[in-house]
Amino acid sequence: MSEGTTDLPNAVIQDERPLSGEGAPPSDEPLPAHQEDKAAEKVGAEAAGRGPPPDAIPEGYTPITQFLQDDIFIVGYPRSGHTWFQVLVAGVVYGVDPRFGPLDLVNHLVPDSDFSKYYRRYTPSMFFKSHSLPCPEYRKVVYLLRDGRDVMVSYLHFHEAKADKKLDFLTYVSAETPLYPCHWAVHVDAWLENPYHAQRLQIRYEDLLSDPVSELKRFCEFAGISRDQRYLTAIAEAASFRNLHDIEARTGFGWPVPQFPRDKFFFRRGKSGSYKDEMPPEVLERFLQHSGETLRRCGYLTADSS
Repeated sequence: MSEGTTDLPNAVIQDERPLSGEGAPPSDEPLPAHQEDKAAEKVGAEAAGRGPPPDAIPEGYTPITQFLQDDIFIVGYPRSGHTWFQVLVAGVVYGVDPRFGPLDLVNHLVPDSDFSKYYRRYTPSMFFKSHSLPCPEYRKVVYLLRDGRDVMVSYLHFHEAKADKKLDFLTYVSAETPLYPCHWAVHVDAWLENPYHAQRLQIRYEDLLSDPVSELKRFCEFAGISRDQRYLTAIAEAASFRNLHDIEARTGFGWPVPQFPRDKFFFRRGKSGSYKDEMPPEVLERFLQHSGETLRRCGYLTADSS
């Protein structure tokens, strides 16, 4: 363990939390390591409609466990661009401009199916954010894929910001350390296998950074939405990573993580290849031990790269 860091052999690393109130989980306390698998299974079951219905559903709202066949789920491993893509979807589908409206509106229009208790259906086909592993209820999926090395750098910074302390990076990426909802390679491999044969559109984070309009066109075709080039260009600019970073710097960021410290950035760097100057060689070697094959499978690792 490095000096000034915290080792995590028995820690359950929690994912980002949504809005307080209707979307908040029951507790922010980490679970014991031996409960991690059961907790992840419970979250996945409830998100997929297999768990117990939530209590006290307000009039006009639907339990988060109830979906329709044409609903579309934005799925991927944490820190793969989900919150950013939520904002983009809210713009494309509902015309929300994050520069002028409250950002927490996005979580009502594009609910988090892992943590929200209920939602209001605004359109016949709704859009949900999820970090779930494959389940039969998810019939249409937009899978966000990001280089796992960059993901781990971003996820580490996220947890360090929430914990307000340094964490030992080598321990953090070790296969023995339980992460929510699982390790990156497990999640990616499961969705590449697509065992329940969901209709699936894969969007790479790196492509979303370099050419967001083209990726939004692909999203619209998949979702059956008609939007012209000018509209998509305007949405891509309004909800650019740069603009979201600036909004956060100006206003603070209580969404989607109310507990997130205001002196840290939720929208941090937003670049491809950040692991090259933020992941030490020994950490990279440890990560490649259990995720190298998946990186190769996804084209992120070749004979000429490392």
